[in-house]
Amino acid sequence: MARIYKHLTTQERAVVMTMRDDQCSTRSIAKRLCRSASTISRELKRTSGVGVYDADAAHAQCQARRVLPRRLPKLHPDGVLFQVVRHHLNLFWSPQQIARKLKALWPDDPTATVSHETIYNAIYVHPRGELKRELIACLRHHNQVRKPRSRGTDRRGQIPDMQSIHIRPAEVEDRLIPGHWEGDLIKGAANRSSVGTLVERTTGFVVLAKMDNATTKAVIDSFSAVLNREPAAMRKTMTYNQGREMHGHKILTARTGVQIYFADPHSPWQRGSNENTNGLLRQYMPKGSDLSIYSQDELDAIALSLNTRPRARLNYESPLVVYTQHIELLQHPTDTVN
Repeated sequence: MARIYKHLTTQERAVVMTMRDDQCSTRSIAKRLCRSASTISRELKRTSGVGVYDADAAHAQCQARRVLPRRLPKLHPDGVLFQVVRHHLNLFWSPQQIARKLKALWPDDPTATVSHETIYNAIYVHPRGELKRELIACLRHHNQVRKPRSRGTDRRGQIPDMQSIHIRPAEVEDRLIPGHWEGDLIKGAANRSSVGTLVERTTGFVVLAKMDNATTKAVIDSFSAVLNREPAAMRKTMTYNQGREMHGHKILTARTGVQIYFADPHSPWQRGSNENTNGLLRQYMPKGSDLSIYSQDELDAIALSLNTRPRARLNYESPLVVYTQHIELLQHPTDTVN
């Protein structure tokens, strides 16, 4: 059970003064009052002055301290720093991205920087109202409280001739060589509409695919179309969950050259980049909305917005910049001298 701290009363301070005059020890005073010895010790250090403890003076000092103005929080709503954070939240930057960018801009000015935990606290501790709703709506998950995501029920079927993630080439795991993707679908209201999501593992580069429905044919056709827009050297493998829509994975491989590997059931961490990106996409396409209204051009614009955000694991470069650099290296390899 949590302890409830209570200030010493005037009667308790009188006992402290009497026992102190009788040369009683701090522990004996604490035992008499059923208090912690550290509580009595702090009380004596705060108010004894030259060594004489006065109960009336101690009580007066306590009352004076209680009415002293407290320091304003770092992210006070009227402060400049709060407005800077709010601006970047409205651009759908995460608290981690905001905190890291402020630190990079003002590394030696603690008044201009703030941790991501402080940003989260400022959002969730904020009083109920329009501003709090606005700030929460800017976060990837619009939860009214911070809580872990729950797992849904697995309804995936067995896919013929599928290759397990456990026989995937080792270079995929290292994320050093580009061209390896993770794929998934995000669903709209009542699962009646879908958008295909692809994330390149090395750079975090995002590609979105419009789909008329979640049938195997629609998924294979859509993924084939968007993957074939990428250079052949950037189409090596894709890791997918065991969703039934990927029954035609061999056709996708034949059309694009991308070898498909399947993650284990109930193991979203095996496709962590894609799961994280799907969460980011919900800022643009909220759960329960109709995803069929988005054209391929609109999905490309959403992907561009994500691909131009700074990322921590890319040393706060954007996925677009790093992805383009990899393509240029593949197209113009550095000459070597024997």
